[in-house]
Parts: sequence; C-alpha cells; structure tokens
Amino acid sequence: MSNKVIHAIYNDDDVLMDAVKQTRAAHHHIEEVYTPFPVHGLDKAMGLAPTRIAICAFIYGIIGLSVATTLMNFIMIQDWPQDIGGKPSFSYIDNMPAFVPIMFELTVFFAAHLMVITFYMRSKLWPFKQAENPDVRTTDDHFLMEVGIHGNEEELISFFTNTGAVEVKVVEKH
Repeated sequence: MSNKVIHAIYNDDDVLMDAVKQTRAAHHHIEEVYTPFPVHGLDKAMGLAPTRIAICAFIYGIIGLSVATTLMNFIMIQDWPQDIGGKPSFSYIDNMPAFVPIMFELTVFFAAHLMVITFYMRSKLWPFKQAENPDVRTTDDHFLMEVGIHGNEEELISFFTNTGAVEVKVVEKH
C-alpha cells in the first residue's frame, strides 16, 4: 500500500489559516503543517490537544526540590555537620532558611533540564537525526500543509487549489 500525501504550498499565513479551517471543515486529516515561523492559533485551527509540558515542569520541579532537600540534609546535617558562624547544624529545620537559595536553584535546574529532555524525546529529535522538512522553501517564506490521500486524489488537488495554494503536488511519503 502506498503512502501518498498532498503537499499544498501557501505563501501567506492568513491564507494558510483559512485553508486549515476549510480542510478541517471538509473532514480531511491534516498530517503536518510546516511553517518558517510560529503561526498564532494554528494549533487550535488544526485541532491539536493542549500541551502537558507544564504538568511535567511541575513534577520535575518537585523532583528537584526533593533532591535538593535530601542532598542538603545528608551533606550539611548528617554526613559532615559544620559550625558556621557559631550556628551549629543540629537539625535541618533550624537551618532551612540558609538552604532556600539552593532549593530554588535545584528546582529550576531540574525543571529546565528535564523539560528539554522531555521535549526532545517527545518530538523524536535525536542527535544526528535527518531533517524531515519536505520542502526547503518552508524554512524561508512558504507554508506547507501535508494531507493524506485516501483514494480521493483528484478531489483533494482541486480542493487545495481552491483554498489558495500556490502549488499542489502529490508525493510518496516513506
């Protein structure tokens, strides 16, 4: 079975937004949209679910806070207690105000780094991965909408031509 897709190329983001809305209204499945810059509202027009990276950031921040608390308690209270400025380290709670900057820094550190790793894994961006950009012009000034063909090739070509596409081509997707 062949995996044919239509690449509808547009030269204006407003025309692209109208075409995405028309395509969704006609119940065609949009596989991907490639743009040279972020287009405001495109994710909602495509019907994409909201991102859950904020939930991940909160969880990663809690992990960072837990690691910071555990690390400081072990290092400064249990393993190597120090008398700094005449303030002995008998308990973690007594010395916690001094540890707040470290707790904040490790919370931010864990949240930021683990969010980046999560983003790369979720986006399948591995080191040395080949670029998946189907048309070089989408990195400069054109917009491309990729729609799967399911036995209605001629209908889709005329549909996308009517939506304002400057170029419509049928491509084998591998």
